[in-house]
Amino acid sequence: MTRPLLVERGGAVATLTLNRPDALNALDPAMMDALVQGTAALAADASVRCVVVRGAGKHFMAGGDIRHFASQLDLPAQERQREFAQMIGRLHAAIEAFHRMPQPVIASVHGAVAGFGLSLLCACDLGIAAQDAYFTAAYRSLGLTPDGGLSYALPRLVGTRKAMEILLLGERFSADEALRLGLVNRIVPGADLERETAAMAAALAAGPPLATRNGKRLLRQSLSQPLSVQLDAEATSFGACAASADFVEGVRAFLEKRAPRFGQD
Repeated sequence: MTRPLLVERGGAVATLTLNRPDALNALDPAMMDALVQGTAALAADASVRCVVVRGAGKHFMAGGDIRHFASQLDLPAQERQREFAQMIGRLHAAIEAFHRMPQPVIASVHGAVAGFGLSLLCACDLGIAAQDAYFTAAYRSLGLTPDGGLSYALPRLVGTRKAMEILLLGERFSADEALRLGLVNRIVPGADLERETAAMAAALAAGPPLATRNGKRLLRQSLSQPLSVQLDAEATSFGACAASADFVEGVRAFLEKRAPRFGQD
């Protein structure tokens, strides 16, 4: 049986590959469980310095598996409500893991980025898109509201009015528009997506581990903190980083006019 999620390691970089290409990597219960387990394992692995999320085949992810949805239609409405609420509640552990794991997470997207695929992109820290990528919330067409933290992340990334448009109209938009809105950081030709993603991941993995982890945490928490609390958090983190071997290495490398070698302790 084909595994719905592949977890691969290349040095300090871990890659999660959504692996249902014949179904456009649509999210079914098996993939949900694999995502929850896989993200929890990576978050706890101190040897991982960067995580990449990608899709096998021609698409990143086209959203939820509608065939699975259809299999639940004969359930009484109350039972169906309970089943779906519990299912999405379990899945959300993976989204929390992406937000809270210390490692930076890159979404490497191509083809369809729809429904939960868009939520997954928004949950990652950085995004790189092939020129052929296209994006849509898609929930509207099924009479659904978003899952995967989209209602949390989308207005923070694009603003409330644009988030309303994306969600309530459900229109498809291009990689160029996704870049303009700040949903992705870079667009590359499709043939270069894997190489450019690997270069970004390698750059992150080569960075100072403590500063990278703390920088992600500071940015993630900043929108929910008062300025005074955030300033205290910055001071605490700065002090901790200054006490690290990587700080010593960074200063010495600068003075010696060479590239630093972080994470050697």
